[in-house]
Amino acid sequence: MSDRPRSALGRFFNGIWRFIDGTRKLVLNLVFFGILFLVIAALLDSGEALVVQPRTALLIDPQGFVVEEYSGSPLDQALQQATEDGRRETRLRDMVDAIRRAADDDRIERLVIDPSRTWGIGMASLLELEAAITDFRASGKPVVALAENLSQQQYYLAALADEVWLHPDGMIWIDGFAAYRNFYREGLDKLEVEVNLFRVGEYKSAMEPFIRNDMSEDDREATLFWLGSLWQQYLEAVSRQRGLPLVDLSNAIRNFPDRLEAVGGDFAELALQMGLADRLMSRQEAHQELARLGQPADGGTDYRKIGFDAYLKASLLSVRPSSGSEVAVVVAEGDIVRGRQPPGMIGAETMVERLRRVADDSDVRAVVLRIDSPGGETFASEMVRREIQSLRETNRTVVVSMGDVAASGAYWIAMGADEVWASPATITGSIGVFGFLPTFSRPLANLGIHTDGVGTTPLAGKLRLDLPLDEDLRRIFQTSTEQTYQQFIELVSEARGLSQEDVEEVARGRVWSGLQAKERGLVDQTGTLADAIDAAARIAGLGSDYRVRYEEPALSSFERFMLDMTGQTLARTGLVSLLGRSLLPAWAGQAHWDSLLRDLRLIAGADGGFSLAAHCLCRIP
Repeated sequence: MSDRPRSALGRFFNGIWRFIDGTRKLVLNLVFFGILFLVIAALLDSGEALVVQPRTALLIDPQGFVVEEYSGSPLDQALQQATEDGRRETRLRDMVDAIRRAADDDRIERLVIDPSRTWGIGMASLLELEAAITDFRASGKPVVALAENLSQQQYYLAALADEVWLHPDGMIWIDGFAAYRNFYREGLDKLEVEVNLFRVGEYKSAMEPFIRNDMSEDDREATLFWLGSLWQQYLEAVSRQRGLPLVDLSNAIRNFPDRLEAVGGDFAELALQMGLADRLMSRQEAHQELARLGQPADGGTDYRKIGFDAYLKASLLSVRPSSGSEVAVVVAEGDIVRGRQPPGMIGAETMVERLRRVADDSDVRAVVLRIDSPGGETFASEMVRREIQSLRETNRTVVVSMGDVAASGAYWIAMGADEVWASPATITGSIGVFGFLPTFSRPLANLGIHTDGVGTTPLAGKLRLDLPLDEDLRRIFQTSTEQTYQQFIELVSEARGLSQEDVEEVARGRVWSGLQAKERGLVDQTGTLADAIDAAARIAGLGSDYRVRYEEPALSSFERFMLDMTGQTLARTGLVSLLGRSLLPAWAGQAHWDSLLRDLRLIAGADGGFSLAAHCLCRIP
């Protein structure tokens, strides 16, 4: 080793490296000790059971996006359940279950709805909540909604209450439903990206943004048709719940600028005049009023309340019937793709495994597949559909219940069931197929990068993103797209008992609301998930002597350990606010950017190959 002193430059870079290395070790140590702290705290946790006191209000305050099933890893789920500010998902079934339990619980005297931290909820999900809250109100217990600044989806939830208490400086914003997208044609032309699109059905518009700069007239007509159905359902629901004449409500929304000017720009006063709110009071005043009407919280001026998550954990399980027969509910949520995927995506192999676990359970007599998906790969969709058919061959009844969206590939999957139920507000149909393959030979040529070579056949080596699409390949892909579309038509024709000509009339990629789909024979019935479960039990001949359980994704022992121990520990420590406010991302307002990133990933090409998809980009923002 040389004893020669290092140069100033060497000492400088060595110092930088030592700083980086030290920081790295510090961060790793903090993470390690944080996990160790959580584990020790969980092991030492007293495990005191939460007791629901008499005269308690049940608080329904969904946070983030309302979903059918949590997405991500089990640790992600535990963190989101434990944190307040950072929570980004709320399960629909947890709210519905809590509301229905509370209706018959003498300890719960009222329901309080606070939708202010709900970032996204579909119309079908709102109808599920409406059914549960309507039953709760029928029990004679009051329902109050606390409102500050509410979007129209948030307001739908608030409108389900007996009274809406709005902050004096708050607002209720209702502007109608819309479907806008970014269009990339001009940008892609400037980059000289060659977009090769293959589709069947003039209404199959999912890929139009890559070949146009605006919405086509066909797509404009079709989109406005199903959007109008959902908007009419929204207006009718608010009119029904608030006791407002439908015409007056519709006119007030259309003349909103004039109405606002008439009250000097006071949104809260306008909400009172329109009948959208009942009283104006701050959040603190609302809590004090709830304490006066009910029971004050111990040691404070707040009212006695319990969140729906805590209530579900604290409430006693219903007494199970003597019969061993079960209706299993399997959730299929997210884009449909091949392989194994975590919750939040429908991986074909993962879903097949879940359905086979159900088939191996001798207690399960009926299965309800709850779908919330815009579709995806046709091959993956067919894998799942075939597995549903195999499940039926084991003498199990299979009923599909459609959530907010069940279109394209998701509708393909539904064709394997005995019966198909949709919410009146489900977005479904979109019976069409497209293939998409971008090529980048010209952008690369502009950088001085060229591709050339030889092959043993005319097609050998031609399926490359750095070469223009070969005309023979173009013919192959178009033929394959048309064949897959014809397969889709035949599948629907057989499953729905319709002629292929009749299916063609409602297909061609066109999207329908659940009500419209029912009128056209694409679904059997409209109703809630509970209605679909009752139907599955009826078809299976179970009567009323059965129990319902959700088939959850399989977890490893470590994942189950983390789920069991982390959530309650975080909730009891000061780490909750730190994790919620500092470490977890701000998810609100990310929908636009998420959509843009998905589009850019699609432009870049999935695995550099061509695949056929039945996908519908048709959610309401």
